[in-house]
Amino acid sequence: MVTPSPQEGPARLTAWVSGRVQGVGMRWWIRSRALELGLAGWARNTEDGRVEVVAQGERAAAQELLDLLRAPAGGVPGRLARPGRIDSVVERWSAPAAGDLSGFAER
Repeated sequence: MVTPSPQEGPARLTAWVSGRVQGVGMRWWIRSRALELGLAGWARNTEDGRVEVVAQGERAAAQELLDLLRAPAGGVPGRLARPGRIDSVVERWSAPAAGDLSGFAER
């Protein structure tokens, strides 16, 4: 039996994005990128001014979303420019949660 590497298979990414990220279209941008990558989950504003992101799907796709969040302010060529200003992203990886997580919502 082959055991998948930590970079393969399904995973759940929870990320907290800090900076000027509320009221600038950040949740919409995250939702758009997540759907392009085939991820399910949600993005929501938190009371302390951050955006919390939960994205579930293939680990490589979730890693790509994380990389897009951490990309320099100029963004990634060929992609819609990221709104706002991201100062830091804190991540946590876990196994996918069971349940009806489908689509990607802005909460």
